[in-house]
Amino acid sequence: MSGEPKNEKRGLQTWVINLDRAPDRLARITRQLQRLKLDFQRIAAVDARALTPDQRAALDEPAYRRKHGMTPVLGELGCYLSHVEAMHRFLASDAAFALVLEDDVLLHDSLPAVLQGLMAQPTRWDVAKLSAVHSGTPVPYATVAPGHRLAVMLSRCTGSSAYLMNRRAAQAYASGLLPMSLPYDHVFDQGWRFGLKFRLVTPTPCGHDETVASTIVAPPGVSRKFRWTQRLPTYTYRLGNEWRRLTHGLGQVLAERLRPGP
Repeated sequence: MSGEPKNEKRGLQTWVINLDRAPDRLARITRQLQRLKLDFQRIAAVDARALTPDQRAALDEPAYRRKHGMTPVLGELGCYLSHVEAMHRFLASDAAFALVLEDDVLLHDSLPAVLQGLMAQPTRWDVAKLSAVHSGTPVPYATVAPGHRLAVMLSRCTGSSAYLMNRRAAQAYASGLLPMSLPYDHVFDQGWRFGLKFRLVTPTPCGHDETVASTIVAPPGVSRKFRWTQRLPTYTYRLGNEWRRLTHGLGQVLAERLRPGP
């Protein structure tokens, strides 16, 4: 599981986020990574059942309620802080690229070729999503592997189970992600906010395994979602956010089409 020469020579380090109390999930993703011959290092995920006062203070709950229109779940905070830890681990390493995986991801056979193709074109992206929940309305502009293209997204595309990033992105995230005011996958794709080329590989070389239960759950019998009358600030935020996403994305598409050379 430690970083071996194969990945170091390629300038790539793979990180797997995994709770100490989920060894079955670690075994599951280990088998997948071994099949693809990808070495990795494990990051012990921040456990929502054992948050420290400082970790709890990383949540801006009023902003979360306003932007997301829901009551936060501590599992979301644990997930968020685990990804932030991945940024710090990456920056402390000597790798040029980091593949960050959540332990419930489903890895397809095309992943190694996609990674190689992305690393061969490092100026075309800063972060590349390798899995997706929504389509993201992608506008492809570069081939990274047979059957897979790099694309700008014009609409929301949540999910953070698999992504590749460079050191520039990790630095921007490490200094700008906290405090938490939204779930992680609603924030890290805001390329305009972090000054990053945030992209999607389409079709994605990773997916979500529906047979693996999420560890982020609300208390039973509790409705997280506010009534629509309480969600007006949320609707306002989302409209503005999606407008920024669209206008930023269109600008990125234009820049790619005007880009000289291959």
